[in-house]
Amino acid sequence: MNFTYLSLQVEAQVGYLTLKSPERFNILHSRCIGELRQGLSILLGDPDVRCVVLGGEGESFAVGANIAEMEGFGPEQGLAFSELGSALFRQMEEADTPIIGALGGIAMGGGLDLALACDIRLASDRVRIAHPGAKLGIITGFGGTQKLPRLIGRNLAREVFMTAAVYEADKALAMDLVDRVFPHEQFAARVTDYARHIAGQDPAALAYAKKLINAAQEIDLKNGQLLELGAFSTLFSSGRARATALAFLAG
Repeated sequence: MNFTYLSLQVEAQVGYLTLKSPERFNILHSRCIGELRQGLSILLGDPDVRCVVLGGEGESFAVGANIAEMEGFGPEQGLAFSELGSALFRQMEEADTPIIGALGGIAMGGGLDLALACDIRLASDRVRIAHPGAKLGIITGFGGTQKLPRLIGRNLAREVFMTAAVYEADKALAMDLVDRVFPHEQFAARVTDYARHIAGQDPAALAYAKKLINAAQEIDLKNGQLLELGAFSTLFSSGRARATALAFLAG
């Protein structure tokens, strides 16, 4: 399939989904979001892909919605656009396959929301992160006001949304907006190594871990532990998992 706004590549069990706008920045307009959904479906449907890396070419990871496109929106169009982006993020979050956000540059507005839908966020030391909607008289429609407080706490989330401040790599790491920061000159290689390491793990164990960790935000501890027990029992009952665990214990 030919895409205008992204490229797909699979190498060493890692699928790379890379935004590459013909314009200066990677903008999350309707066509781009639609292509992201299609591209992600291709990678998630490939049995050889055990980890996905979502990144962006050029100066940005993604810089949010196309304001020019949104100018003509009424309430119905705005709702449809919000649902389009939300459907992409649900697709990412509900996938069994781990998804790494490779933030090599600017991640603002909807671009930050896109990063929040990734399981792990790796950043270049040139990253710049913000939710600038307050300057524009809007807020995100992609779930950021609900996800960000769960990730960094309500106080910091208020700061992000109410000040529209831009955070560079060191501050983003301290706030838990990103999980790792690498020197820009090493960024691509370090992301590749990280993704290949994850891809080398057992896919069933990865899938269960992702689902259980995501569920932990929504359910109480007792029921979460019951779900974990069921997952553990299911995994350990498989011949491969039992043999691998016993071999590890045997040294």
